[in-house]
Amino acid sequence: MKFLRLIRYQNLLLLAFMQLIFRFGFLKFQNVPLALADWQFGLLVLATVCIAAGGYIINAVYDRETDTINRPESFMIGRDLSESAAYNWYAAFNIIGVGAGFYLSNVIEKPSFAAIFIVISGTLYMYSAAMKQSLLIGNSIVALLLAFSILIIGVFDLFPAITLDNKGNMATLFGILIDYSVFAFILNFIREIVKDLEDINGDYNAGMSTLPIVLGVSRTVKLVFALSLIPIGLIIYYINQYLYSSDLIWASAYGMLCILAPLLYVSVKLWPAKTQQEFHHISSILKLILLFGIISIAVITFNIKYNA
Repeated sequence: MKFLRLIRYQNLLLLAFMQLIFRFGFLKFQNVPLALADWQFGLLVLATVCIAAGGYIINAVYDRETDTINRPESFMIGRDLSESAAYNWYAAFNIIGVGAGFYLSNVIEKPSFAAIFIVISGTLYMYSAAMKQSLLIGNSIVALLLAFSILIIGVFDLFPAITLDNKGNMATLFGILIDYSVFAFILNFIREIVKDLEDINGDYNAGMSTLPIVLGVSRTVKLVFALSLIPIGLIIYYINQYLYSSDLIWASAYGMLCILAPLLYVSVKLWPAKTQQEFHHISSILKLILLFGIISIAVITFNIKYNA
């Protein structure tokens, strides 16, 4: 169980669920060809999850000092698992992930796409080793990688199947994936800053330059509060422009109750937040909003099918 916590199994399950929802709750219902067979798409999910798991392991190796303060109950590198064993697991997960990516790149006859998996793996290593300590760079990288885990579905499943006849439909579907990836980026970027607020004590002792350390907790909270208004505005616009106006009542209700309402709750709770427990609670709600946001693509798809 401790090893599962090390690789953040809950986040990995969320990542896999997200990709599966977009494939089987959205793309499968569209009248377009897909480049990957179902089992090959499963291999894409495996590659993404394995590289992410390797990233969590190498991050834990470099985070030993901060974890002894921020998360002493889950700290295990050097105690429950040796550093050499951690590196072995890191290598194994990346070999599986990059190897699967190399195979899939050749399946779609785009061998150069294998570089995507190598770049992601290398970026996660550089993030843990150096970039995490830089102001906002680490936050941006984590948020970008989550957003790209949505875009990679289009890269491997839609792009290779584009023809002159379906080019317009494919562009529309890719645009929807981009919309969701932008939302995922914004939400996860905010969550990463909230996590920095939660971990400020350990980060300070480790000599890191996170936003709360540079600006202070009070100013960072105000900045995050302002940032939280961005996804609220985007969701209101999206529901009004694309859902309610298209008579997608169930999808509109879902968006307001399961995404917009929790976002408003986060903003309300952010302004007076000061303690580690409060920031942890807000971070958990943001993760829940991300989950609800992922599910919304299936809700929208089935609402469209129901209306038809």
